[in-house]
Amino acid sequence: QVQLEESGGGLVQSGGSLRLSCTAPGFTLDYYSITWIRQAPGKQREGVSCISSFNGAIYYADSVRGRFTVSRDNAKNTIFLQMNNLKPEDTAVYYCATDTLSNCRGVDSPRYDFWGQGTQVSVSS
Repeated sequence: QVQLEESGGGLVQSGGSLRLSCTAPGFTLDYYSITWIRQAPGKQREGVSCISSFNGAIYYADSVRGRFTVSRDNAKNTIFLQMNNLKPEDTAVYYCATDTLSNCRGVDSPRYDFWGQGTQVSVSS
C-alpha cells in the first residue's frame, strides 16, 4: 500500500509563509502528477495545485495563484508547496494525492489512488 506523507504545516500569522513537503517512502513519485488538495471545516474539498511529471504542466486554483508555488525535486522524491502571503482563508488541512497519471487533468482530479494523512495549516489574522 502506497502512503504519501505531508509535512511542514503549522500556525502562522496573516502574510506569513510555509513550505509543505510531500514524500512517499518506497514509492517513486517521479512518474506521476501530484496534486495538493485542502479541506477546511464546513467547506468543500478544493484542489490547490497540480504538478505534472511528463509534460511539466502546472495548475493553480485562482484563490492561490501568485501566492503559492509548486515544485518537485525528483532526486529527493519530494514535491513542495511554497505558500507565501498566507491569509486566514487558507486555513485547512492540506493533503497531497496522486491519481497515478503522468499529467495533471487540471487543478483537481475526479479520483485519486493514493493520499497522505494531511498536515494542518492555520493562519491567524
